[in-house]
Amino acid sequence: MLRRTAMQLPPRHAILTPVILSLGVSPMRRREFITLLIGAAVVWPLAARAQQGQKLYRVGILTVAPDRNWDELFQGLRELGYVDGQNLIVERRYSEGHAERWSDLANDLVRLKVDVIVVSTTPAALAAKKGTSTIPIVFPAAFDPLGAGLATSLAKPGGNVTGFGLLVPEVSAKGLALLKEAVPTLTNAAVLWNPTNPANSQVWKDVEVTARGIGLVLQPHEVREPPDIEAAYAAMTQERPDGLLVLTDEILYQYKNSIVDFAIRKRLPAVFQFREFSERGGLMSYGPSLPDMFRKAANYVGRILKGAKPADLPIEQPTKFEFVINLKTAKALGLEIPPQLLARADEVIE
Repeated sequence: MLRRTAMQLPPRHAILTPVILSLGVSPMRRREFITLLIGAAVVWPLAARAQQGQKLYRVGILTVAPDRNWDELFQGLRELGYVDGQNLIVERRYSEGHAERWSDLANDLVRLKVDVIVVSTTPAALAAKKGTSTIPIVFPAAFDPLGAGLATSLAKPGGNVTGFGLLVPEVSAKGLALLKEAVPTLTNAAVLWNPTNPANSQVWKDVEVTARGIGLVLQPHEVREPPDIEAAYAAMTQERPDGLLVLTDEILYQYKNSIVDFAIRKRLPAVFQFREFSERGGLMSYGPSLPDMFRKAANYVGRILKGAKPADLPIEQPTKFEFVINLKTAKALGLEIPPQLLARADEVIE
């Protein structure tokens, strides 16, 4: 009996080379020609499926950098029958922390005429909205979508943008209050934030009001682009605050490991908006579940691909909030977390 294995098949270039030679392609251009043919070989199956009546959808992703939360979105899409490489083509564009690139990246996706653009930060959503009024835009986690001008109302967005909106002002202010409960002696707190994110203007106002109410002095440190993070670390090292609040947006989220390491090294009790920071060693976090929001955002994309209009899809707000305390970090910092605060935590990491 004959046994066929993939190992018996010659590599693609071995098959293509005799063909290329017979066509008289010069040695200088053979590599380019082989790359072109292999690329075509990848596209042919998709084109064949399209000819057979299976519609191909093109989804644009506009974000800072690859992140595991996007896996949740694609898992949700697979469950709805949309699979990358089968009936779905995904165009990914990354700003890599440079806010000035949002406009060009968004316009690139618009030129490709994608069926929907999925964004993960308010500035990206604003750039996409400026670039198109017709292509649907979905955000899994936008800060203050109404205040930022992404929609006219939560119930009836009215334009081409919808998704999940974060109640960041309230969440951030509550996080600061929780930090004060955990560290009653706290008198001043450093704040890492990105003022170029339009959604943060209201966040900062709410945090200032909360700080005054609980007797805290804030020491703001702006992180507008990646190089600013080291300057912020240097300034905090000199000022020696009692604690740290991080107003997380997409840029600061990408630096979660670095920020947590800095806080531990400087023995800073810190509070964050997302549990991923506490899982990495941050003292506390309070906020919505990002993986849950990205998974649910797949439903928006699926409904839009089936013909729904963003203007008619209400902007939802997260219903699942998590208060996480890393007790291991608390012990390392020499903190005794009040029992009543531990009792309110959804999870205690020991």
